Amino acid sequence: MKVLRQFGTILIILLAGEGIRMSTGISIPGTVIGMVILFILLMTKVIKLENIEMISKFLLDHLAFLFVPAGVGLISSLDVIGSAWLPIMMIVIISTVLVVGVTGWTVQLLKGRRS
Repeated sequence: MKVLRQFGTILIILLAGEGIRMSTGISIPGTVIGMVILFILLMTKVIKLENIEMISKFLLDHLAFLFVPAGVGLISSLDVIGSAWLPIMMIVIISTVLVVGVTGWTVQLLKGRRS
């Protein structure tokens, strides 16, 4: 029963994010808005970590399984991807380098503040 309550909490926050997206018409995905809402609720201690810990661990443990539909979608669209593979690979490489660089810079910045 505890897991269902925790899953319900996550689901309500997800639906709130989706509702905000639909009512405002912004182009940010509802799932991202839901994650921001969850982050704010956790930081302000409106929701305690213990209230979602079990379901969060379960979802993280099975994260690879959740990517299967996306992988199947890519495989079924190989004809579209095949004609534009070079620009797609360039975007993937450039964005990966940028993400790694910005992450490293942010970690160094935060470590410098703590010292």
